[in-house]
Amino acid sequence: MPERFTETMRAASEAGWFRARSQLLFYHSMFRPDYTAGCPSCSAIADGFNGVAVHLANHDVMLWAVSRAPLSKLQAYKQRMGWSFPWASSFGSDFNADFNVWFTEEQQRQGGIEYNYRHSGWQLPDGDNPVARVAAMCGTDAATFTRERPGMSAFVLEGGVVYHTYSTYARGLDGLWACTSGSTAPQRDATRPASGGVATTSTTSAEPSRGCRGATVPPTRLPRE
Repeated sequence: MPERFTETMRAASEAGWFRARSQLLFYHSMFRPDYTAGCPSCSAIADGFNGVAVHLANHDVMLWAVSRAPLSKLQAYKQRMGWSFPWASSFGSDFNADFNVWFTEEQQRQGGIEYNYRHSGWQLPDGDNPVARVAAMCGTDAATFTRERPGMSAFVLEGGVVYHTYSTYARGLDGLWACTSGSTAPQRDATRPASGGVATTSTTSAEPSRGCRGATVPPTRLPRE
């Protein structure tokens, strides 16, 4: 059941967010507090999560969606869509900004957006265009709509410490359209050292880390159990 982000990533292990699994996936679904509906593309991807979540849970991975809209709005939309996977609200926290999937109007205006491991501005064409039409389906305008971005972030729990092991954005999410897993870690063998079974791409660089450990997660607010 979705709840507000109020704990640290370290507290996530204590609060049971991993649900007895060693890996955790968050799908950053585009749903601003002022949206009247979720992003159509994100919603189409999420339509496959009910079955995928069960499959992942049986392979040592816990899947959540997370959005900035208030909990009550997410619950209502979840019921409307017939979804059963867990969905968390990061309303009032910096979680989405920390993972570069939400930007301020000032950042957008000044071109100071870092998304998908690159800095860029975001110039929208005037008048009617595909982005504007999709934004209208969410009850907003194109500029506001594009201050949210989709992504997926992976974490692993080892020895009571939570590591951020992987984040992917934009075309890196294409596999989700086929309801495939966003986790690159194989099923964990209890007798095998954990160092061989985690994703190895850090959000601090566009290049693979070639086997080095993911960064320890800094204090970031998570839902309270």
